[in-house]
Amino acid sequence: MDTLKVRVDQKKLERAAYVLKCVAHPVRISIIDLLEQRDRLTVSQLQEVLQIEQSLLSHHLTNMRDKGVLDTQREGKNVYYFLTSSTITDILGCINGCKKF
Repeated sequence: MDTLKVRVDQKKLERAAYVLKCVAHPVRISIIDLLEQRDRLTVSQLQEVLQIEQSLLSHHLTNMRDKGVLDTQREGKNVYYFLTSSTITDILGCINGCKKF
């Protein structure tokens, strides 16, 4: 019998678990999906699509920004949110393509 071993580097596993915990919420997954479609959006634009209270949306955005999933860019009065990496969108593609979900 072949010897089993962990095939993923421990640091990668820890980072993956950290990011997955951060995005493990339907609203946060929706935010990622929207930002994948448009690259960057304001809170108002996100709120218009998601139809949730601004305070709740801000809570999710702050959490995702604190964890390094999102970042912001200010242009005049507008603050735009964007994904720091497209890697997380690969996971969404897998979820969307999976028939069991």
